[in-house]
Amino acid sequence: MLNLKSLLMEMERLPLSIFQFVFRLTVGGVFWHSGLTKIDSWQTTIVLFRDEYRVPFLPPELAAMFATAVELSCPVLLLLGIATRLATLPLLAMTVVIQIFVYPESWNAHLMWVAMLGYILTRGPGTISLDHLIVRKIEH
Repeated sequence: MLNLKSLLMEMERLPLSIFQFVFRLTVGGVFWHSGLTKIDSWQTTIVLFRDEYRVPFLPPELAAMFATAVELSCPVLLLLGIATRLATLPLLAMTVVIQIFVYPESWNAHLMWVAMLGYILTRGPGTISLDHLIVRKIEH
């Protein structure tokens, strides 16, 4: 029978790359789904950006275009684990804009996104990624 110390030691053997992959998949899925929703009804998207989101400094059409482009490109990079750290930056920026200007009451979801993206940014995509394979190929 395992005691608590043994159990904790066994849990530490779980590869962090599994969590890195799950973080990439999870936060990428949130943004990917949002991007698909935007292209599903572009006119509704423009109305939302004009009337509800009201992103400052950008016309609604341009804000919608930028948001959709980020939401449909960065999650693919996260899923594949290629240019992963770079892909987190626009998503982090979007999350900050959403938190401050659009849905400040949804801070708990935004904090989770920032935590996952921040972990990926600072620790990398893990071994389950194309980035890892590319680095290994370059080093050999």
